[in-house]
Amino acid sequence: MALLIEAGELAQGLLDAHFAERRQDELDPQSMACLALPQALARALRNSHASGFVRYGQVPDEVLDTLESLELPERVTLKMPEGYAYDALYPELYLEAARSLRLLPRPPVVIGIRGIGTSLACVVSAAAATAAPPFTVRPEGHPFQRTLSLGPELERELLARARESHVAIVDEGPGLSGSSFGAVADFLQDRCIPEDRLLFFPSHTGELGPMASEPHRMRWARARRYTANFDALFVHPSDARAPLLGWVEDLTGVAVAPLVDIGGGAWRRMLFPDERDWPAVHVQQERRKYLLLAERGTYLLKFAGLGSYGEKRLMRARQLSDASLTPPLEGLRHGFLVQRWLEGARPLPLAHGVDRAELVARVGAYLGFRARRFPAEPGRGASLAKLWEMARYNIAQVLGDGHAEALGVWASRLAPLSAEVRRVETDNKPHAWEWLVLPDGRLLKTDAVDHHEAHDLIGCQDVAWDVVGAAVELGLDAAEQAILAEYVERASGHAVSAALLDFYRPCYLAFQLGHHVMAASALEEVVPEESARLRRAAERYTSLLSGPAPTASFA
Repeated sequence: MALLIEAGELAQGLLDAHFAERRQDELDPQSMACLALPQALARALRNSHASGFVRYGQVPDEVLDTLESLELPERVTLKMPEGYAYDALYPELYLEAARSLRLLPRPPVVIGIRGIGTSLACVVSAAAATAAPPFTVRPEGHPFQRTLSLGPELERELLARARESHVAIVDEGPGLSGSSFGAVADFLQDRCIPEDRLLFFPSHTGELGPMASEPHRMRWARARRYTANFDALFVHPSDARAPLLGWVEDLTGVAVAPLVDIGGGAWRRMLFPDERDWPAVHVQQERRKYLLLAERGTYLLKFAGLGSYGEKRLMRARQLSDASLTPPLEGLRHGFLVQRWLEGARPLPLAHGVDRAELVARVGAYLGFRARRFPAEPGRGASLAKLWEMARYNIAQVLGDGHAEALGVWASRLAPLSAEVRRVETDNKPHAWEWLVLPDGRLLKTDAVDHHEAHDLIGCQDVAWDVVGAAVELGLDAAEQAILAEYVERASGHAVSAALLDFYRPCYLAFQLGHHVMAASALEEVVPEESARLRRAAERYTSLLSGPAPTASFA
């Protein structure tokens, strides 16, 4: 699977490089050769999945020889396949979804939407046993109104084949608008390919997002959509013991109870007995996670990423666990991190009698460790100018232009202040409920592996971002924040800029405000009680932007 993911990324990078040169997708030997390797690996994955990891097959030598013979650019830009990195979008789900394609009168034409659609189209093609490689396209234009730009030869070949068979359109999503799926379908229908011949392979069963056009929304409601359910395939299969249990059994021992799904905010039931104490979370953005009771104890299984994405997060998680800063880590199995579930640990908001000085010291040691061990490459993360623009916009939306204009004093200081930024893989999730207090009083950080590469603007920042975030979320006053910064300096070996602390505070508050307001709006119709929690949290950030910080609720 890891090879398939990487081969798909390489093909995406090469094909997008060609697209950038020509401003259109074309059909040529080099473009087709890019897909030969992921197509061969998709067939191997199909064989492995069908045989229970017993039979794989081989990648023909000529596939690699052809790829090596190409005149390749020195560098290409790879797009992170978010489904593999974040959303537990296993290629096997598309194998299952596409099984019925073999019942069609003839193999379908397969079109993958780059990026992740590159490798997923190869998987669908393998499941359908098509001889020809899939086509791939890069929709372009406004995010909510994308269109295709195809060269004449590619258009002729694609339409000639589409007129003779069904067309499978493959991607993750749809997201806010579904305009990438829509662009492919529009292109085909505008050229007289009947709608009932279009087969869609999305990553979920939901409808198009709120920014979808009405024609696209109506077509999606009628569309033939093919998906497979993660739980049905890996957690609660009807014909065998859950594969996920088998993946981790060498680390946990045999399960003594069924897996408990604690994703989508359900983990709060385990830690906060009173629902009134539940923290606000964006349940649609939570990672897939399960609680496992096994013969060796209780474990948290949390999706961390497929292929190299999971391996990198394992390395980071291992360092934090070995330093006794996070719960004990058992390992990584097929994309899932396996951690001990610490019975008796309490989330910080419910832990009474916490020593404030010890809390500040422990948080400082954790943040300093990250700053020392996890440096980030230049260019990762939002620039100070981007953060400033975000803060001004978010504050103006909620508090008005007057409050936003107060940030104007930073305009002339952004350039010199940027020189003080030493980017690290920041925690970015310092909220009080993300800290566990053990029965012996020790403090451990949870959810510490990957929020610096989340689906948001922030990314990697100077450790001052985490200092400010911890001060906000833990209710530290100015003196405690200063002491926290000193602990971080000692643990990291680097100074924490006082000017950056001052700049980051309104930016952090504005980001959290915007995040919670947008999440509340997204959940208002589907999970109204969660939306209400998010709005209450947003009110706190609004208050902090316009007044002094309150004391911590757990003090």
